[in-house]
Amino acid sequence: MKGTVELFNEAKGFGFIKPDEGEKHLIVQRGNIIAPSHSLIEGQRVEFEIIQGEKGLEAVKVNIL
Repeated sequence: MKGTVELFNEAKGFGFIKPDEGEKHLIVQRGNIIAPSHSLIEGQRVEFEIIQGEKGLEAVKVNIL
């Protein structure tokens, strides 16, 4: 799935992605961003998978496009 980074808080190590298709925003944790960068920038396009996490839907295996 593809989407756009809405927000990423570098200090706290998490942020939110808005998928292109239907879902509300998804949380993304720093550890789920595939290298070379473990950070995201608002407005950046990404590709990812979705899982059901403890606090709702999460984006994992996040690749920057």
